[in-house]
Amino acid sequence: MTSVFELPTPALLIDEAVLDRNIAEMAAALPGARLRPHVKAHKCTSLARRQAAAGHLGFTCATIRECEGMAAAGLGSDLLLANEVLDARRIGALIDSGSRVTVAVDSPRTVLAAADGGVREVVVDVNVGLPRCGCAVADAGPLADLARSSGLEVRGVMGYEGHVVGLASAEERTAKCRASMELLLAAHASVGGALVSGGGTGTYAINTWANEIQAGSYALMDTAYAKLGLPFWQALFVLATLISGTGEWSVANAGLKAFGMDHGNPSLDGADIWYCSDEHTVFSPPRRVGDLVRFAPAHIDPTMAYHERAYLCRDDEVIDEWPIDLRGW
Repeated sequence: MTSVFELPTPALLIDEAVLDRNIAEMAAALPGARLRPHVKAHKCTSLARRQAAAGHLGFTCATIRECEGMAAAGLGSDLLLANEVLDARRIGALIDSGSRVTVAVDSPRTVLAAADGGVREVVVDVNVGLPRCGCAVADAGPLADLARSSGLEVRGVMGYEGHVVGLASAEERTAKCRASMELLLAAHASVGGALVSGGGTGTYAINTWANEIQAGSYALMDTAYAKLGLPFWQALFVLATLISGTGEWSVANAGLKAFGMDHGNPSLDGADIWYCSDEHTVFSPPRRVGDLVRFAPAHIDPTMAYHERAYLCRDDEVIDEWPIDLRGW
């Protein structure tokens, strides 16, 4: 074992106690099949194993690479690729090797791609208000009919209320989540199947309409979700070294290439973050050159994808090194 003070920086640190607490909190709220954790949030099979140990055996993936990595790690018993693909042959190969992979479809072309690629099960992806993937409610039933006529089993529907999960007002989040799920349930009425899949960390406790929730960020958390008052704590930090400074500011050796920035600057207790550049974060008041600091990222998903490994820690002791092995495509 080593100390965090011996690590090269910037480095990802995962607080084991907080991670386990977050996983246990979610497992109590959404036990077993009620949660299908989304691995895009952490891209790490070692972390996924801890989620599986808490009773969550089905997982959500965003990329074919994630499905392949999960299957290789022995975690492919029930994967949902919650994304459309136009070439499903790699998924078909996983299925032929014994994994169960269900694929989202939202158009005739994606239905036919699934059938041609060797996929056996699909869910119809429905647009519930986020202008991204998903078919119109009126098109969901005909797409399900096409899928079945193409030899596919339709397991149900999914719809992601991504425009809702980060809303600051709990009342607004609840109202808009309800509106989104009413669309999804209307689609489900014409599609059939057992699954009504949706949700995220910001709506995990609100979305009682979906019968499985695709939350992922809860395990590690970020400062964007921390603003919502959820019962999860920051488990992931970017360790950086202060490499320069003046009497007015300090400069850390972690910048845009170490943090997901689309939700804003990282945070540091007791500091005012001025800005991030490629390899630097500047903040005040200044601290000593050579000190180590722990930044909390604003968006966990891209932050994890920027790094090759994370260090699992108990206080300042490194107890394991986890590869971020689901990166890439």
